[in-house]
Amino acid sequence: MSKDRIFELLQNTIYEVLPDLEGEQLSHEDRLVDLGADSVDRAEIITMMLEELSLQIPRVELTGVSNIGELAEKLYEKVQAV
Repeated sequence: MSKDRIFELLQNTIYEVLPDLEGEQLSHEDRLVDLGADSVDRAEIITMMLEELSLQIPRVELTGVSNIGELAEKLYEKVQAV
């Protein structure tokens, strides 16, 4: 799966969890907290992405990312490692 496809899946998941953002263009530099996602929303987005990508990794492995582009990159790395 390509990085672009993972970013696209991440965008769709964000729109699902934060429907007020639907139709807005998200960039790799956007931060979930700046988009209005609280800690529960962020956890839900990560959980949904792990399920979508069939990844079974500790969520702590995805900490430290500062924006959605970095999250997509980290998810891509995990998919490639499987």
